Amino acid sequence: MDRLQAMKIFERVVEEGGFAAAARAMDMSPPVVTRMVAELEQHLGTRLLQRTTRKLALTDAGDAYLQRVRAILHEIDDAEAAAAASTRDLRGTIRIVAAPVLATHFLAPMVAVWHARHPKVMLDVSLDAHASSRVDEFDVTLMVAAEDFDANIVARPLIKGDAIVVAAPGYLQRRGTPQVPQDLALHDHLRDSSAPVRAQMGAGRKLRLQSLQPGVPDAEIDAPSVLQSVSVELLMRAAVEGMGVAVTSRLLAEDHLARGELVHVLPGWIFSRYTIYAALPSGRMLPARTRVFLDFLTEHVPIAMAARAPAV
Repeated sequence: MDRLQAMKIFERVVEEGGFAAAARAMDMSPPVVTRMVAELEQHLGTRLLQRTTRKLALTDAGDAYLQRVRAILHEIDDAEAAAAASTRDLRGTIRIVAAPVLATHFLAPMVAVWHARHPKVMLDVSLDAHASSRVDEFDVTLMVAAEDFDANIVARPLIKGDAIVVAAPGYLQRRGTPQVPQDLALHDHLRDSSAPVRAQMGAGRKLRLQSLQPGVPDAEIDAPSVLQSVSVELLMRAAVEGMGVAVTSRLLAEDHLARGELVHVLPGWIFSRYTIYAALPSGRMLPARTRVFLDFLTEHVPIAMAARAPAV
């Protein structure tokens, strides 16, 4: 048995969701693909896949083995790329994981520019609302962290921002414009229920605002919600439609604020400050293509964000 080929076949079977699909993708016959995976399982002495009539599922052993296989195959690709190409002729794949909102609003505006510069490098982007927990599984993890972030990972800061309170003009005309944080207790709230925001709000689920004036204590407000979701797009759209007040990134709200669709409520207060990071797996050689991609992000993020900013 060619163990390296068997590893590649096993990985492809998982990615394609079946033996027949993997066979088509690799231009092999289905019986050969099935036999190679069976021989790999026999060699390892454990079942890697649970086979049913409808789909395949990884066993616990298969899931652990897949992570190792991906790392091994990736190292082989890195070695071949380093031997065959210079940084002026990058090739291969960069595996990226990001929260959906970062993939859509942060990464997407830059991928065409990247491709124009490095057409032989494919960006393989996965979405995960809990991307920060998967740093060691990918080449680059795009993640958001609060200003007190102090994790033991290798991470390059890309841009800083803050989260603010917004609402539609029509909603404020109906319900009144809050003048102090405590006024928010009388309003309908559109709550981000993602884990980082829940952690910041604390067990009491109170909205905690920070004053931009030094020496002013934080304000905590009971904020019963009429809508909650992990979808930033849903909450933003509901705010624009006048459903209630929402806490969101200033970067994401800029276009709506510029068009007058949203109003910055309590401009002297913020919900939090945060940083967008590009995190890297620990203990792994950094391939040239990944290093160049990080440099590209560092260079291009300020340009892309400046382009998003409304004209004054």
